[in-house]
Amino acid sequence: MQVVTDDRLQLFAEMEAKYEQKDTEYFVKLLDHPDYVVRTRATCILVDFGGEDKIPHVAKVLKHDDNELVRHEAAFSLGQMGLSSGVPPLIDATLNDPSMFVRHEAAIALGVVGSNDAKEALEKALKDPDEPVVESAVVALSNIEFMEKLSKNEKFAKLTGG
Repeated sequence: MQVVTDDRLQLFAEMEAKYEQKDTEYFVKLLDHPDYVVRTRATCILVDFGGEDKIPHVAKVLKHDDNELVRHEAAFSLGQMGLSSGVPPLIDATLNDPSMFVRHEAAIALGVVGSNDAKEALEKALKDPDEPVVESAVVALSNIEFMEKLSKNEKFAKLTGG
């Protein structure tokens, strides 16, 4: 199997042009593309565009994509957005995703967002059967506590959250 196909490269060139146009609708449609590499890139691009209106699309990827790498990137991306509307889908993924890889990243993302609303879910994640998820929950809870009690620099706090 060729890792980078000519079709994929051609599509990436088209994506670059649509990125420069900030064509949100184009990238939303790509979230259903059969190529997981394209879906991953489309997810990250939508997040780069920013805005609350992107959360439902990225949350849908996190909940329903069949590829755990794509879901992992959706969790990471929601954390990077730092918006409280991303917390419910991240909580769901932390507690319910079948992939340890995704649960770990969703827990870390909750710590990056730094929402008190995530504490209960992260405390439940301390009982996850997979140690990386437990460790991620510890990191996330520590960061939320730090942000609440000590931090004076939000950017620094988010950098230490995962």
